[in-house]
Amino acid sequence: MRNVNYTLRKNRRILMESNPTGKTKMSRDKLLQKGFDFAYFTNVYKTKDGAIYYYCYEQGYLPIENNWYLLVEKKDIN
Repeated sequence: MRNVNYTLRKNRRILMESNPTGKTKMSRDKLLQKGFDFAYFTNVYKTKDGAIYYYCYEQGYLPIENNWYLLVEKKDIN
């Protein structure tokens, strides 16, 4: 369990550092170079259009064309 939590926190940190504005695009290769592990995420969100966002806590990503990802941040609604 410790290893899983470490990997989730590392993924979150990579997404946070790569996405300072709250919404950006990044290639799969660049994320892998930073040590991102696509097998670990905390939850999945599917939109009405069928797009699937993967989240590591509040930091998320959406696979888009040609091994590119849209990085997003889930804002607190309160």
